[in-house]
Amino acid sequence: MGEGEGQIAPVVLQRARALYLQKVSEGAVRNPCYFAMDATRPSDLGDDELGRRFYVICEADRSYRAISAGHGGGRDLKGIADFANGRRCAKNFGNAMDSKLTAGGAYVTGETKTSFKGYYRVSAKQEAVLLRPFVQFDGEGETANARQREIGGHAAVLLSGACLLKDPRSPYANHDGYVPFGKLVDYAGGRSDGCTSWSPSDARQIVTMVKDDPTTLYIYPDAADVHAVARAVAGGRQLSRVGLYWNASCLKEIRSPKFWPKETLGPILARYKKDHPAPPQRPTPICTGQ
Repeated sequence: MGEGEGQIAPVVLQRARALYLQKVSEGAVRNPCYFAMDATRPSDLGDDELGRRFYVICEADRSYRAISAGHGGGRDLKGIADFANGRRCAKNFGNAMDSKLTAGGAYVTGETKTSFKGYYRVSAKQEAVLLRPFVQFDGEGETANARQREIGGHAAVLLSGACLLKDPRSPYANHDGYVPFGKLVDYAGGRSDGCTSWSPSDARQIVTMVKDDPTTLYIYPDAADVHAVARAVAGGRQLSRVGLYWNASCLKEIRSPKFWPKETLGPILARYKKDHPAPPQRPTPICTGQ
């Protein structure tokens, strides 16, 4: 335990362990391992080094791993509300639909769904298929709408610049014989839409761990933590002296955190969506020169 790189802050471990033991006693989980995440830590340490702030804890075999994970990017509704997060540190947290924000608190992993994203090139003459598993999270309290928000965990990869490639032999081809084809983008050091994103290799291991064997995940900070730290900062109080925790490096960068509850942000987002309807979806272009 500690606040150094690769360590887990005591309050994060204590809450994650308490949640896990509670769910084990209720018979909700039997997995020998559980997860924790400290979203107050930096995601990007610079020099292509990612901050390790997602924790895999297996007390049965006394093992512990700290890996990288993305945080919710939020949104900037120009002239209305700005709750966007930077690449390195998260300032804004929330649980509103379409907010793209991380909501801290208690979760249990649910079913894993794998979706076909398309094909990408791995060499001059070889293509590969991108199948991305998604681990659904079920929350409680402030995170109870996790399933409604489609919050879960997945690999931080996507296809950009997709076009439609003629490949009628593909099992994933549409009724006209086309499949999406694009460039594989790994955004493990970036932000997400509110989900927890891992590197592809870490994601494979986590999906294997929880498939048909749910476990718990505690994400710090929850709404009460954000409010308490914001009040302490406003009052000029040192966090450690009032029993509060936030990563010092990120707190210096963001100055003070903010939690956006769905009751406040939800109506703002709904009004913005009504006033700014999405443009008609353009058809995906046919690939040329592939």
